[in-house]
Amino acid sequence: MPIDGYAGYKRREYCNDVKCPVQILLNKETEGSPKYEEIRAVCKSNCIHTTYEFHHWLIENGFEVAKPKDA
Repeated sequence: MPIDGYAGYKRREYCNDVKCPVQILLNKETEGSPKYEEIRAVCKSNCIHTTYEFHHWLIENGFEVAKPKDA
């Protein structure tokens, strides 16, 4: 659920911004096609970027990671 006054993270925003070579290949394919799913499998199970890189990209780009107090 978005927080009032904040923009949410858009799917693959990081991947496109850092010009991930796997994302570049995905962008050339039709979503859902067999080739697309083959390339996407790399992202799902063997991403070439780390959570450390992603986390720092979020901070550098003004994102806040939040969760409800009751969670």
